[in-house]
Amino acid sequence: MVQSDDPQRLAPASAHATTTAAHTPLSSDLHRYRAVRQATEALTRWLTPEDQLAQSMPDASPTKWHLAHVTWFWETFLLIPNLAGYKPFDPRFHYLFNSYYEALGPRQPRPERGLLTRPSLDDVIAYRAHVDAAMSRLLADGAGALAPLLDLGLAHEEQHQELILMDILHLFAQSPLQPAYAPPRHAPSGQPPEPLRFIGFEGGLVEIGHDGSGFAFDNEGPRHKVWLEPFEVADRLVTNAEWLAFMADGGYRRPELWLSEGWARARAEGWDAPLYWQENAADQGGSWSSMTLHGLRPIDPAAPVAHVSFYEAEAYAAWAGARLPTEAEWEHAAQDLSVAGNFVGAGRLAPAAPPPAAGLRQMFGDLWEWTRSAYAPYPGFKPAGGAVGEYNGKFMAGQFVLRGGAAVTPAGHTRASYRNFFYPQQRWMFSGVRLARDSVRDAQAEVTREFKADVLAGLSRSQKAVPPKYFYDAEGSRLFEAITELAEYYPTRTEVALLRRIAPEIAQIISPGAALVEFGSGASTKTRLLLDAAPQIGVYAPIDISQAALDEAAAAIRRDYPKLVVAPLLEDFTRAITLPAAAQNRPVTGFFPGSTIGNFTPDEAHAFLTSARGLLGVGSRFLVGIDVVKDRDVLVAAYDDALGVTAAFNKNLLVRINRELGADFDLDAFMHRAIWNSGESRIEMHLESLKDQKVRVAGESFAFAKGETIHTENSAKFTVEAFAGLAQKAGWTLETSWLSEAPAFAVVSLLA
Repeated sequence: MVQSDDPQRLAPASAHATTTAAHTPLSSDLHRYRAVRQATEALTRWLTPEDQLAQSMPDASPTKWHLAHVTWFWETFLLIPNLAGYKPFDPRFHYLFNSYYEALGPRQPRPERGLLTRPSLDDVIAYRAHVDAAMSRLLADGAGALAPLLDLGLAHEEQHQELILMDILHLFAQSPLQPAYAPPRHAPSGQPPEPLRFIGFEGGLVEIGHDGSGFAFDNEGPRHKVWLEPFEVADRLVTNAEWLAFMADGGYRRPELWLSEGWARARAEGWDAPLYWQENAADQGGSWSSMTLHGLRPIDPAAPVAHVSFYEAEAYAAWAGARLPTEAEWEHAAQDLSVAGNFVGAGRLAPAAPPPAAGLRQMFGDLWEWTRSAYAPYPGFKPAGGAVGEYNGKFMAGQFVLRGGAAVTPAGHTRASYRNFFYPQQRWMFSGVRLARDSVRDAQAEVTREFKADVLAGLSRSQKAVPPKYFYDAEGSRLFEAITELAEYYPTRTEVALLRRIAPEIAQIISPGAALVEFGSGASTKTRLLLDAAPQIGVYAPIDISQAALDEAAAAIRRDYPKLVVAPLLEDFTRAITLPAAAQNRPVTGFFPGSTIGNFTPDEAHAFLTSARGLLGVGSRFLVGIDVVKDRDVLVAAYDDALGVTAAFNKNLLVRINRELGADFDLDAFMHRAIWNSGESRIEMHLESLKDQKVRVAGESFAFAKGETIHTENSAKFTVEAFAGLAQKAGWTLETSWLSEAPAFAVVSLLA
């Protein structure tokens, strides 16, 4: 390599900085410049010259090339045009270290950067010192009119600091020695993360994009308005433990979860786990380790899953019954958060388990987060003139946006409007997954509207009535669980004993990987008997009309069955028409315990069984609990217990109407009644008015005469033969049945 006769060219940058500082105070711009340059060099402290030469793949670059390229940027865009008398270190570097600036001429092909054994690493270090000395002269009195270019150059070099670490990890992962870039400074948390929660946002007309204050890349603007429907984003990133459950459920073998191009890529490249994961030998328990900047390390279950492609992120989201956020949703959610997190300055160099806190966590740092948004220009975007205009705009095709920053990103580099971008198949960057979904509050609002309509219609009838499905808010579910413990209430006790006895037989007829769909799940207590007996169940999909009850039950099942996919559906189970995404395209077993089928009239039962067959699909199986006809006194006592728990359960319906519909029911003015209707073979529950009175509900007035009742529930009692006939009319065939000892209860298995 030809050397210059300029003595400053061979001086280390740090030595030059000390000499300058001894004579004159540094301008703030020069101080910023030197801090970034020194941070780049600090990344090489653990690297050998050989480490800095190699190129592991076409997408990566040697560390030596990064060191020279960022220096070329300063020389090309600031020094040559603006510093009088500046002499380039070596004109040939203009070809060697140009990255992609077509306006500046030809360059070394990117896949062949690893062939540049010359210049040597010492030459590159001398090049950096030469440029640093010249930049010290240029910035001695501040950047002045060059401030925008200085800001761009500093941000550009910080991007390459992250690329150095990304590329070194990929390089070291190819080595059979599995070397560590740096020793670990933090131990795994050792604690499982809290259950995943979703944070809701109203949406509406919002603004995104950089507001023009301070530095931003050109692709972050112009600021503009975007319409967002109500949405929710997960409060943390997806963890390794959750990803392992996805893998265990065949996530990499199920084409229905994948985009077509993603599936083709996964098959062609043999993806069966995130990049850098290695399955340990059987004698080590078949667990997984991952190549990290600290060498090969055991997977930390609580840490976020890293190094996954957009295609993998999309497949996981589909499997989890969710989706990826759009970049507008992500930015709107993050706009008021502090830009603080696990960045490179923390020294961890790997994503960490989420901190215990409420609200959104890990939005900044840890991992760049895939969004569902294609990388495209914002409305009104115009690239800058000249070669600098090639910085971002020319890449706005075929890539997807990531947000937030990573554990290898310099602190202060990113912000809420920052748009990172990669191709959907790429995996070597520090990328992770945050889930999003359409707001369930829309579904809850629909439930409230239906509740209001049903109550107003029911109270307008000559025989006032309210559908029993509205018993089960959180308090109603709690009271019902208390009812099941009562001495008089035999159905649950008898059914649980029967299920416990027959669960192994039921497990034999449930297909591997099946989805268990429970109608009106409540607290999901009976479900556990099936989950324990049939570990082959892949997905549990509870359907319930109460958001509170659904959330509580789903969280408990997720906690106790961490490998099971839980995909709740907020819906009136009599009207559900589509299973959650995670439950689709797999064998399905429906579960409807508790003799809830007895709450329907014969016509309603027929309609429900027909709709359930449509929801579960042809070839599905449906397990239904039915109470069997027995002595009147046993039946009445079961629905009118001595402790008054059933009465409280019945009256809680009035509490819910008061709370959610603005009613003014006086609970002391109504009493609970249970009646055996032998002609209809059913127990009826009523709330009887104890006086003449008027009640207002949702702004309407309803008169009650003394003794008048609100009919709240029927509980029909069957024989197995009679129920089989009812089911057959709805398209089901009785497969088998199980009957308990007295007081008799039955579970039947129907086939579609």
